[in-house]
Amino acid sequence: MASRTGLLPPELHAYINAHSTGPDPLLLELATETAERFARSAGMQIGPDQGMLMTLLARLSGARDAVEVGTFTGYSSICLARGLAPDGHLLCCDISDEWTTLARRYWDRAGLSDRIELKLAPALETLRALPADTAFDLAFIDADKPSYVDYWDALVPRVRPGGLLLVDNTLWAGQVTDPSAQGEALDAIRSFDDHAAADTRVELVIVPIGDGLTVARKK
Repeated sequence: MASRTGLLPPELHAYINAHSTGPDPLLLELATETAERFARSAGMQIGPDQGMLMTLLARLSGARDAVEVGTFTGYSSICLARGLAPDGHLLCCDISDEWTTLARRYWDRAGLSDRIELKLAPALETLRALPADTAFDLAFIDADKPSYVDYWDALVPRVRPGGLLLVDNTLWAGQVTDPSAQGEALDAIRSFDDHAAADTRVELVIVPIGDGLTVARKK
């Protein structure tokens, strides 16, 4: 599985993957089927190095209750769910029945269907409809970029102190520092990065993995 971006030289990215715990056969099969069935959208799938990092972060933080905004075909949700505590629960928010039908099949094969709940609706509607006392140990945002600030503002209050927020694509193939690069999604990422960095409720770092992954801890 190749890097989705150009953040790292190909030989360094290959070295990292060769010296990291790689995806198991099920994840490899999911990545292959995603590429075959949804070739135009396959770049939305996280890479194996990021998937392993997310599993480790979920496991190391002791997360039990998690939420994912933007599920696609299920690679990231499998990585997160595998890292949760044995009684863990992952709420997945997406609007595509076509993509998530593939995700549900792989959740079942991974033995994770009992800990993953899918809501097919706009994510903000799902989050705002949750009971007021609903709280999460971990949140992952990887959906439409213009709504990133809204997702962040909806989720930060619901993450427990000490909990994590992970946000994908926050370096946008390195274009965030290129003043000549423009576009709705890129502008939204820049706005989100500024917004998150100024949020005194969290401490955070952008990790140059995949397309850039913001890792934030709720104070």
